Amino acid sequence: MSQTVETIVVLDFGSQYSQLIARRIRECSVYSKILPFHASAERILAENPKGIILSGGPASVYQENAPKCDPKIFELGIPVLGICYGLQLLIMTLGGRVAPGKAREYGKAMLKIADSGSLFNGLSGEIQVWMSHGDKVTAPPPGKFKVLATTDNCEYCAVTVEDRNIFGIQFHPEVVHTPQGKRIICNFCHDICGCAGNWTMAGFIEQSVSEIRETVGRNRVILGLSGGVDSSVAAALINKAIGGQLTCIFVNNGLLRKNEAQRVQDLFGRNFRMKLVYVDATERFMTKLKDVAEPERKRKIIGHEFVQVFDEASSAIEDAVFLAQGTTYPDVIESVPIDGNPAAMIKSHHNVGGLPKEMKFKLLEPLSRLFKDEVREVGRQLGLPEDVVMRQPFPGPGLAVRHLGAVSTETLDILRDADEIVVDEIKKAGLYFKIWQTFAVFLPLRTVGVMGDERTYDYVIALRAVESCDGMTADWVKLPYELLETISNRIINEVRGVNRVVYDITSKPPGTIEWE
Repeated sequence: MSQTVETIVVLDFGSQYSQLIARRIRECSVYSKILPFHASAERILAENPKGIILSGGPASVYQENAPKCDPKIFELGIPVLGICYGLQLLIMTLGGRVAPGKAREYGKAMLKIADSGSLFNGLSGEIQVWMSHGDKVTAPPPGKFKVLATTDNCEYCAVTVEDRNIFGIQFHPEVVHTPQGKRIICNFCHDICGCAGNWTMAGFIEQSVSEIRETVGRNRVILGLSGGVDSSVAAALINKAIGGQLTCIFVNNGLLRKNEAQRVQDLFGRNFRMKLVYVDATERFMTKLKDVAEPERKRKIIGHEFVQVFDEASSAIEDAVFLAQGTTYPDVIESVPIDGNPAAMIKSHHNVGGLPKEMKFKLLEPLSRLFKDEVREVGRQLGLPEDVVMRQPFPGPGLAVRHLGAVSTETLDILRDADEIVVDEIKKAGLYFKIWQTFAVFLPLRTVGVMGDERTYDYVIALRAVESCDGMTADWVKLPYELLETISNRIINEVRGVNRVVYDITSKPPGTIEWE
């Protein structure tokens, strides 16, 4: 990362919202980077940060093995903002006290602003905030300590140690339930840390093109193209940088959506005139997946087999040194704990966890610093069509994780046809670009039905539609009854083998967006 880009470092204490903090900072046109909570002051200084944010976390600061940061960070002269656990940690580190509250506080609260200075610049009176804590500050540390805001249940809800440029808030400004939260984070970045806001996607493209050229030199790069947003944008970005030195390999694993293979070949091979190698490995994947029902085993088989097929195809490309991937920042955050932080792995991504331990290629991941909304904007600026840039997320293992149980050619065709109808009707309703994800799920169970004068015993299709900002949390969408009725009627009438359609009304958490 160029030192000319202003950076805010986020220390991750295992919060489920650490990535949201980083995204909100990016929305303020400031680059953010997540580091583990135990990063040393020297490691943090290496990022040349303009500010440091301490995230929330599930622990209590007074517990024996509670995660702690390097106390030297409070002596660096760099502005610090502690959020929830981060507030409590900085208070205790500086000599104050934290104890269990008389009652836990979760949900909405009204924040009474006492000082409309730098952190709350432009805000006054009462604003809604989101709480999620059981502990509270009971005594401030020594120094020029000042209370900036309170709630009915929290007398130290926003504070500052004025002579040290240190701030802390008990609520979560990063979540949507704090409507003015982005403004508070931008105030910290701009007014307190002095960031001008020079993180733009145009600047990112320019810098990335230069970095790719410098890294690759005259060597060749191969990229596994899936047709999804991430790999498509990665291909377009690398193609801009090195043109004919890039060869895209598109593997049809038999788990793609209907007509997907042809669409990808048309767009990249014919329209963008990229070097594109198409490999139809449908039969090979179906053989490996035969009778495999366990979700994680399916993922691992698909990831492993993809690498094998890809390796065979790439061996025919002479002088290929680099393997490019569309890995994004959320892929890395969700797939593995970051340098041992307390966050748990939710699921594996085959583009992160499925690579062999010993590869003959060097990795090239130009999007690994970006969140999904940033990736989309890069795609737009590179000239990708809107239906590619705004394509709803599609899982790496494809339809295998939208097909419960073992997959077969017959049942995958049923799912493909049903999914095509869902997407078609959502687009007709003008909702496709407004909803995070909409898709069909195949359920490997049969139910009794009546069609015409005959009894049927056919499969069930579930519909899934969710709203989300980043895929980390999601709410199910209240689709119009008329639309649900149209989708259901079309699936039952047009897809042989289905006689029942159900709608999934589970949010994340407690469920996940995908069913497997």
